[in-house]
Amino acid sequence: MKIDLKQVEDASKEIYIRALKRLPPDIKQGFSRLDKAETDATGKSVLGTMIRNIRVAEDTDNLLCQDTGIPIYNVVIGRGVEFDGYALKQAIIKGCERATKEHPFRSSVVHPVTRENAQTSCGRQIPVINVEFSAAPDTLSIEMIPKGSGSENNSWLKMAIPADGIDAIKTFVIDCVLDAGGKTCPPTIVGVGVGGTADLCVHLSKVAATRALGTQCDDPEGAKLEVELSAVVNQLGVGAQGLGGDSTAFAVHVETAATHITLNPVAVNMQCHSARRARATFTPQGVSYGY
Repeated sequence: MKIDLKQVEDASKEIYIRALKRLPPDIKQGFSRLDKAETDATGKSVLGTMIRNIRVAEDTDNLLCQDTGIPIYNVVIGRGVEFDGYALKQAIIKGCERATKEHPFRSSVVHPVTRENAQTSCGRQIPVINVEFSAAPDTLSIEMIPKGSGSENNSWLKMAIPADGIDAIKTFVIDCVLDAGGKTCPPTIVGVGVGGTADLCVHLSKVAATRALGTQCDDPEGAKLEVELSAVVNQLGVGAQGLGGDSTAFAVHVETAATHITLNPVAVNMQCHSARRARATFTPQGVSYGY
């Protein structure tokens, strides 16, 4: 299957805008679940306000949050898909730029030293473009995730040692959730990476944080950690927007990788309650959109 790069450009623009305006169904269901279980009066009131914000944004075709984030595009390439790799990258960048220029939203991307903002949501190494491969035939998937600073500022890495064991992982995650408090605009998705190298571990934590609610780690040991930690974090009392209650997190997600015999790295990356994402899927039948 040969990919039309103009379609890639158009889709990259479209999914950035869609991600900023419409929350995925699984996150809405997560809100409903937390709202039903919340026992704190203040927490219940804050959740109600957040749920109304979601509805108003959709009803008025407006942004869910003013922070348009650092744009991340996750590209998954199936078998038999043909394209020029460099041209695909340029098409994604162009689509990201067009989304910002042709639609009235803020560019949140600046040079790290001069703080100059080109007003394109692009810059050196940005948008982030991650590439993976799948066995699916004749399919190209591009997922867009705008990662806001409230969540991204709450990122941690600990190069623990094997002697620290599983307890070091659990303690570190809980300490990070408490340290973040209300700064990540909870309820959050707490992403945890375990294993790999330092950079891979941090990447895995972000993959975990931006995974759809209701999904599980495909490593049985990681899935066990998810269940245990998800049960604990909502007992910490941080609550919605850090104002107390039972709704600290939608879930804890874990991703794992093999690591070195002398390493036990663990990373945490959080996703705020406005867990935005959108996806374009290319097949021989055309382009479809979803989450």
